Amino acid sequence: MKLRVVCRKLYDYVRYDLKEIAFPSSLPDPPHIIKRRKLTWKERWSVLKEASRLYAASWVRDIGPDLRPNDYKKEDHESDNETRDDDAKSENKEPSTLEDLAVAARGGMETLRPALQRVYMMRAAAYRDALKSFIEGYQEGIKQVMERKESAQSQEEENGQNKST
Repeated sequence: MKLRVVCRKLYDYVRYDLKEIAFPSSLPDPPHIIKRRKLTWKERWSVLKEASRLYAASWVRDIGPDLRPNDYKKEDHESDNETRDDDAKSENKEPSTLEDLAVAARGGMETLRPALQRVYMMRAAAYRDALKSFIEGYQEGIKQVMERKESAQSQEEENGQNKST
């Protein structure tokens, strides 16, 4: 009799408890969640194809109108109006910092070092200017608060003198 109970408990442990320990079940979904139907093999295949196409296209620098058609429609309307202006601007356009660094990197360490120094100096100047403007704004705010406190104290003193007379 005891052997039967022990075997039954061992069987229940392996069947229910050990399964839950090895592969814990997640919490059930809240009642307001509607479960979606399972996809068919054809739908799974189309999802996999589309995802792999988008992933492969994401490695290209210029994604193009096939992946983001809305962005290119806006640019087409704007570019029609400004085609003449763009031609004049492109001749006078300076290279961006990234392009400048890329060209310097091709030249080796001797040309890359000054380019990196320029970038870091520009960043340092921008941080310095931002810090100066922050300090100036902070000081102006402190002055305004102090003036309010002084005016409030002077009004209290005037009110106190008026009551005593």
